[in-house]
Amino acid sequence: MTQTSHHHVQPLLSGTHLSFGYRDHPVAEDLNVQIPQGVFTAIIGPNGCGKSTLLRTLCRLLTPQQGEIVFDGKALHHYSGRELARKMGLLAQSAVAPEGISVQELVARGRYPHQSWLRGWGDDDEAAVHSALQMTGLQSLANHKVDALSGGQRQRVWVAMVLAQQTPLILLDEPTTYLDISHQIELLELFHALNQQTGRTLVAVLHDINQACRYAGHLIAMRDGRIIAEGEPGRIVNADLLLEVFGLRCSVIADPVTGTPLILPHRAPLQL
Repeated sequence: MTQTSHHHVQPLLSGTHLSFGYRDHPVAEDLNVQIPQGVFTAIIGPNGCGKSTLLRTLCRLLTPQQGEIVFDGKALHHYSGRELARKMGLLAQSAVAPEGISVQELVARGRYPHQSWLRGWGDDDEAAVHSALQMTGLQSLANHKVDALSGGQRQRVWVAMVLAQQTPLILLDEPTTYLDISHQIELLELFHALNQQTGRTLVAVLHDINQACRYAGHLIAMRDGRIIAEGEPGRIVNADLLLEVFGLRCSVIADPVTGTPLILPHRAPLQL
């Protein structure tokens, strides 16, 4: 059962007939995927279904064994590393900051792809770092050492670094992991606003289906390395889909705050 609801939008990033995975562990075969331009897309699915591996393949951290990825009208493998870094920002899982680096210094590293021996640090770099610190609420921590911050604050510093890169596409691999609920919502509100106000394309691997439905305009639902459904949450999310993708019996109602789908799991009798 593959359901699709297309945004009538040219895809910014697409993969055709992709097979990818790790040497002894194939993850997906003959997979087709489209990331609509100017939309916040969330990739959802159970653990181990291939969500993060798909994201890693789409940003060239992993080379597909087969198939082609096209980004902004050009085959992904034709981009130089620096050219790609000016167009595509990635927030990877469990990134580690160099010891003793300050918040401002780490965020400034997001400007590296824009530097060259001809063009040093300029006013636009300064403005991009200032704006990224402001958006993530980190101005007061700019001079603090990253390793002295809480997990949630550190995650916001990495987000700020990606924002400072000022790329038209941002890929986020489980950006809300390790954050408490209020910081999760804060970050998702930021991504949503960034998409709505600047038209930037975002793709995030998310674990919480209700958050994905609330904040993303486009969902890709995966299971066992296959895309089971893709489209707007309101069109594709229903009890049948959640049973197929997650093996979850549930009811789906309208979120009283946003009107987006809200999943209410049914209770399963516990076998003790």
